[in-house]
Amino acid sequence: MSAHLFTKLAKGLAIGVTGLVAGMLLAEGGLPKPSTRRLWREARAAKQPWWRFAHTYAYARWPNGFIGSAIGERLELLILRPLFAPFLRKLAFRPHAWADGYHGKTMPTPGARRLVQVREEVRMTVPEQVIPFESARHLILSQPDHIVVLDCPCRIARKKPCLPLDVCLIVGEPFASFVLEHHPYRARPIGPDEAVQILEAEAERGHAHLAFFKQAMLDRFYAICNCCSCCCGAIGAQRSGVPMVISSGYVARVDEERCRACGACAERCPFAAIRVASVARVDAAACMGCGVCVRACPAEALALVRDENKPAPLELPA
Repeated sequence: MSAHLFTKLAKGLAIGVTGLVAGMLLAEGGLPKPSTRRLWREARAAKQPWWRFAHTYAYARWPNGFIGSAIGERLELLILRPLFAPFLRKLAFRPHAWADGYHGKTMPTPGARRLVQVREEVRMTVPEQVIPFESARHLILSQPDHIVVLDCPCRIARKKPCLPLDVCLIVGEPFASFVLEHHPYRARPIGPDEAVQILEAEAERGHAHLAFFKQAMLDRFYAICNCCSCCCGAIGAQRSGVPMVISSGYVARVDEERCRACGACAERCPFAAIRVASVARVDAAACMGCGVCVRACPAEALALVRDENKPAPLELPA
């Protein structure tokens, strides 16, 4: 490497790091908060480069602006898009690559319930058969009993959001403490029992549970969101052809003898995977195996069954 090129790289690195530190000090209102320091230490331990930590910090510090500028309908959020443009460039130029670093694994309610009831720490790399992407595949639950419920940034981004807003579950450290310390008016700590209550209530409303993995969030799982098709950016992207939602590994199957063709399942399906004529018909390719239709059916004519053509279910170690 020539001395001139080395000097240019060193200068660029110095400017980038200085900008990151200055921006963080301004955003923190002084010295970094304890949760910010912990997030930084874990990012360094995970060998995340400093410029990715800038993405981590921006996403966790301003989730409403970050997500709202990408999917929002409200003008005050859309005008923030230039500020987050460096992190959203894949959305504009390589939308299919977006899913590699940010995706949600569909979880039927029992599986989602298990994720918020874990008592022991979990460290595993999720196999490609479960999450078919190269990045953001680590399931690391440190202090899994630390759970924070956050007002959903996707719902906040909409002019007429679904209610309630507080349905996003941030699970484990260092994420739970960071969200709680930086969003005290939009987040609160909860226990596993209340987390289960939120999951059950959202399932009854016809909303799907997605376990989110993000490259910038230390390349791992960090939250369970309870998603509706009208507000959720990930479901909207999926229905537009960007594969950000990963199947649970199951598909809905109709018992035609029980089916009354009432249409309740099709009305509730977040992925528009069901059509009803004389009986309900499930489009197996579009079905994400969320189980919303199973709850919605008054005749109990639907069930989730394993589909070997889909990615394997996400199962925690025994």
